[in-house]
Amino acid sequence: MAATATKSYAVVTGASSGIGYELAAQFAGHGFDVLVVAEDTGIGDAAQRLRANGSEVESLQADLATFEGVEKLCDKLRASGRTLDAVAINAGVGVWGPFAETELKAHLNLINLNVVSAVHLTHRLLREMLPRREGRILFTSSIAATAPGPYMSTYNASKAFLKSFAEALREELKDTGITVTALMPGPTDTNFFGRAHMEDTKLGQGKKDDPAEVAKEGFEALMAGQDHVVAGSFKNKIQATASHVLPDTVTAAMHRKESEPGSGKE
Repeated sequence: MAATATKSYAVVTGASSGIGYELAAQFAGHGFDVLVVAEDTGIGDAAQRLRANGSEVESLQADLATFEGVEKLCDKLRASGRTLDAVAINAGVGVWGPFAETELKAHLNLINLNVVSAVHLTHRLLREMLPRREGRILFTSSIAATAPGPYMSTYNASKAFLKSFAEALREELKDTGITVTALMPGPTDTNFFGRAHMEDTKLGQGKKDDPAEVAKEGFEALMAGQDHVVAGSFKNKIQATASHVLPDTVTAAMHRKESEPGSGKE
């Protein structure tokens, strides 16, 4: 990538499909060179498609739910010799179902990917950004962060962590030239619901936003230095606003009606 080293450089995790892929497309379409990262083998094909934008796009297959996977990414960045201008910490997974009846291993993997890897990677990257006093960090949180999530208990909690983490870091870094933005989409048309086996829920069957539009709003908010953006439909914005007013007991009950097994058959 030395030939394009004067171009801005971004990293997007969880970029083989969905919002992550579309975020990478936004960066590539706006003149960034991009490193895309995901656990699955599809990340190589994603990088190839993204090169159609004319930017240099490299791929890395790494399991960011592991300490070694995050370090593999950090080693790749150091070896590139590139100055990192922006990172979209987007990799995440969902677990759906009654907490006590779902596999503990799946919940711990969710926490490792959605939470631990985000903390790990951010700590490493900030050490590189702070001396330069510039950089942009985007966390993909969710409107799920605004309410407890029955049948999605660890997922909603992980997104609430990311939102709080992003807001705290933003305040810490306000005089450093580094901005932090939380992207908060609602239900989006990705393979999330299929992987979580949520097809028979109201959430799984309901209308979903276009991941390309969600990514566009997230990219624009990042570049504008905004603290957060509730992306997608107007319904998402209403839900996020209502969650600040209603008690958690009420929002938890509302979420249950959307996520309870068989709720899509009602």
